[in-house]
Amino acid sequence: MKTKYRDLIEQTFDFPQNEFKLKEGNLTFHGIDLMNLIKEYGTPLKFHYLPQISNNIQRAKSWFREAMSNLGYSGNYYYSYCTKSSHFSFVLDEALKNDVHIETSSAFDIDIVQNLKNKGKLGPNNYVLCNGFKLPKYIQNIANLIDQEDIKVIPIVDNFREVSELLEATDKNLSIGIRIASEEEPKFEFYTSRLGIRYRDILPFFNTLIKDNPRVDVKMLHFFINTGITDTAYYWNELTKCLRVYCELKKVCPTLDSLNIGGGFPIKKSLAFDYDYFYMVQEILQQVKHVCEEENIPEPHIFTEFGSFTVGESAGAIFKVLYQKHQNDREKWNLIDSSFMTNLPDTWAINQRFIMLPVNKWEEKYERVLLGGLTCDSDDYYNSEQHSNAIYLPQFDPNSPLYLGFFNTGAYQETIGGFGGLKHCLIPEPKHILISRNENGQLVTEVFSEEQNASDFMNLLGYYK
Repeated sequence: MKTKYRDLIEQTFDFPQNEFKLKEGNLTFHGIDLMNLIKEYGTPLKFHYLPQISNNIQRAKSWFREAMSNLGYSGNYYYSYCTKSSHFSFVLDEALKNDVHIETSSAFDIDIVQNLKNKGKLGPNNYVLCNGFKLPKYIQNIANLIDQEDIKVIPIVDNFREVSELLEATDKNLSIGIRIASEEEPKFEFYTSRLGIRYRDILPFFNTLIKDNPRVDVKMLHFFINTGITDTAYYWNELTKCLRVYCELKKVCPTLDSLNIGGGFPIKKSLAFDYDYFYMVQEILQQVKHVCEEENIPEPHIFTEFGSFTVGESAGAIFKVLYQKHQNDREKWNLIDSSFMTNLPDTWAINQRFIMLPVNKWEEKYERVLLGGLTCDSDDYYNSEQHSNAIYLPQFDPNSPLYLGFFNTGAYQETIGGFGGLKHCLIPEPKHILISRNENGQLVTEVFSEEQNASDFMNLLGYYK
C-alpha cells in the first residue's frame, strides 16, 4: 500500500520536475540542498536563487527570437524589467546582465535608475519606460533624467496633462508613449482601467495636444490588461482593439514605431502548471503582423515589461513546523515559526497559491492538515480555501522537525510585506540569503539581511529616540 508522502506526490503530479528533485529523501530546488541550507542558516528563512532570473529572461528572448524568425517579423524585440515586482539591487544587477531595459512606476524608481546609471550598469543603449500616474516629484525626476541625454527615456503618459507638465519641467524634446485604458473583464466592478487614456480619446488627444508640437514625438503605444497574457477570447479581443488604434495612430503619426504589450506572463504556482509560452508569443506576433498587413503599415517593434515572470521563480521561503494542535476531531493545525500574513502577504491579501512542499520526511506517512501562522489574527492561515486542494504533509512528530518550503515567491512579497519594517504582532522579517553560482558552477551563498530583532522594532517605533 502506498502511504508515503513521496507516493502521494508521484501519483498526483509529474514528479520529479526540472527544479524539484529528491536527494536522499529530501527536497532539492535547482540543485540546492535545502536541508543543508537549513542546517547553515536556520529557519524562518527566505532566499533568492539569482541564476533563475537570467534563465527566465533568456527563455523569453529565445521565444520571441524564434517566433519572429518563423513569421518573418520585421520589428525588433525589447525585454524590459518591471521594477515594482522587486526593487532589490541584487535583482536589478542580475537582470541587467542580460541586456534588458527598465520600466518604472514612481518617483523613487528614478533614483534607482540614476544609481545604476552612475555605476555604468545602464547606458545609452538602454530604454527607461516611465509608467504610472505622475506626481510632481516623478515628473521632475523624469525630466532630470531626460536632461542628462545619455539614456533613452520614454515617459508613457497616463492622462492628458502629463505632456504639458513634462514640457514645463525640461527644455529637451520628448519621445513619449501613450497608455491605452483597456476595458476590464465583465467580472470586474468597473468597466475601464483607471490607468491610461480611453481608446476613443487617443486620436483626438494626439491631434489636439501633440501633432503640431515640434518638441514631442510619439514613439510607443502601451497596452496591458490585469488578467495578463492569457489564451482567452477577452485577451485576443482587447489586443485586436489595441492594434486597430495603433494602426489609426500610425497613419497620422510617422514617429510611432513601437507597441508595448506590457507584462503578464504567468509563473509556476503549482506542480500541475501548464502554459505554452512559445505558442502565446507566436500567436501575439501573428495577430500583430496580420493586422498591420491588413492596414498596410510597418510592423512595430515589440516591448514587454515582465516583472513577476523575471523574478518570481527565483525565490522561496522555508519554515519549520513548531507544533501541532488538535482543535477538534477533524482539524489538525500545524503552526509554523513565522507568519503568512506578514512574510507571504499575497496568501492573505489575494488568496495567492505558491508551490508548497515539505523539505524533508518524504518517505514518511502523510496526513491532512491546516497551516497556521504565529500572529493572533484569525486570517493568518494557509489551508484548502487558499490552496487548490487539501493540504497533505508528512505526519508531525514533535521529536523530529518538519520543514516546509514555499517556492516561486520572488515577486511583490517583500514590497507588499514592508521589507525591514513593522510587522503585524511584531513577527520578525526572516533572515534573507542570496544564492548564486561561481564560474565553476558551484553554489555560493551570502546573507543579504539578518532576521529582525527587538532593537530593530524598538527603533522603528520610536522608543530609542
